Amino acid sequence: MSLATVHSRALDGLAAAPVTVEVHLANGLPSFTVVGLADTEVKEARERVRAALQNSGLSFPTNKRITVNLAPADLPKEGGRFDLPMALGLLAANGQIDAAGLARLECAGELSLAGELRPVRGALAMALALRQDGAQRELLLPEASAAEAALVDGLVVRQARHLLDVVAALQPEGEALSRAAALPRERQAGLPDLADIKGQAAPKRALEIAAAGNHSLLMVGPPGTGKSMLAQRLAGLLPPLDDEAALESAAVLSLAGQFDIARWGQRPVRAPHHSASSVALVGGGSPPRPGEISLAQHGVLFLDELPEFPRAALEALREPLETGRILISRAARQAEFPARFQLVAAMNPCPCGHLGNPLRACRCTPDQVSRYQGRLSGPFLDRIDLLIEVPVIPPRELQDLAPGEPSVTVAARVAAARERAVGRQGVANAQLQAQDLATHAALEPAAKALLERSAERLGWSARSFHRVLRVARTVADLGGAETIGAAHVAEAIQLRRGLPGAVGAAP
Repeated sequence: MSLATVHSRALDGLAAAPVTVEVHLANGLPSFTVVGLADTEVKEARERVRAALQNSGLSFPTNKRITVNLAPADLPKEGGRFDLPMALGLLAANGQIDAAGLARLECAGELSLAGELRPVRGALAMALALRQDGAQRELLLPEASAAEAALVDGLVVRQARHLLDVVAALQPEGEALSRAAALPRERQAGLPDLADIKGQAAPKRALEIAAAGNHSLLMVGPPGTGKSMLAQRLAGLLPPLDDEAALESAAVLSLAGQFDIARWGQRPVRAPHHSASSVALVGGGSPPRPGEISLAQHGVLFLDELPEFPRAALEALREPLETGRILISRAARQAEFPARFQLVAAMNPCPCGHLGNPLRACRCTPDQVSRYQGRLSGPFLDRIDLLIEVPVIPPRELQDLAPGEPSVTVAARVAAARERAVGRQGVANAQLQAQDLATHAALEPAAKALLERSAERLGWSARSFHRVLRVARTVADLGGAETIGAAHVAEAIQLRRGLPGAVGAAP
């Protein structure tokens, strides 16, 4: 047989489109041509496949004109995932393996020069796409990638370490390759405990509310007040991911080659440096890759020293904060990635950091404070649910303070509030749509009057009004209340203070 067909998949954003690898052997001048909009990595597979076959003791058709077509031709192909399909297609076209056995498989894998199979990116995306298409074939992957794909229920995932293992299994009397088994979830251990932070009752309360409602949070305060410590403890307050959310999070990490099977089911925590560009945060490149906001899917994105981030990078977060997704458009193609993350940010109130510090005088002028805080635009701050100040605690007072509540106690209250919200409306309070607020966030008359007066006095936009209402709904859920009272609204208003002004700054 001089023509063989092998099934595989190419990554297209978070999707995995089916690709047919057609291998044809013909008489003529010896050559090895790869067509089908293949990038450099794919075309380099010619040398890897040639060496892998020869070093594995298999016959390579050196006297044939070899043509490999990756269909559809208008879909870009990248990476080393097509090494294994090309090698199997060559062997089938050359009569060394049973071509009929390839019809029931979809495969991907990079080959070493010795024929060993190396893992590929996006194994979970391939498995999810195969399940969505009906799981009519078995999935064949390198051992490390097969462990990821086996997390998807309803699929048969085969694993192999070497090309020779696959060749032996595809012989007429060959034994089937071993089936990959999904690893059980491991309990997330070693997370920082909230009890380590002494004092700071108000910021801890804000952190609890943020965790219960999935709200975004910005903490402002002088250096050393515990802003970063508070942010690092948010993940320990969040409830475990359900299976579908865990798969969505793991699929994005697998697409970037950063998924660790030992952290399966755990919420990701991303903390990019403030020098990160807008592409690093929201994604981009060619082909488009997910950015930090997508890698933090169903997890926490912590931005420390918030005003130090490039203005364009912060402005690029505005739409994902609202929609929970990011659409990256380029001249040739588009890619959509999920971006349902929980934003936690920290910043100093001024360039020197000591505005409002009772222990140290601020040396910034009002103009310097204004310019520093002006790095955060009004539309960006409008999308932050909670904006709080973290005060300075003098060291002599700090030593006498007792440890606070442990994370496990606070997490129990958070889990109960989240269950109450999801049972009522199907989503966390932060994702509650504006048209549903009247139904699920009913206000008592006194609470409604207080909220309306505050919105008028503080000049809130409609977005700010709705965000305070969602926070009040979360406060009520933590208290077990069916309706939102005046006390709930008052606390929500206190948790949305503006940035501290330049009062007390040095002239």
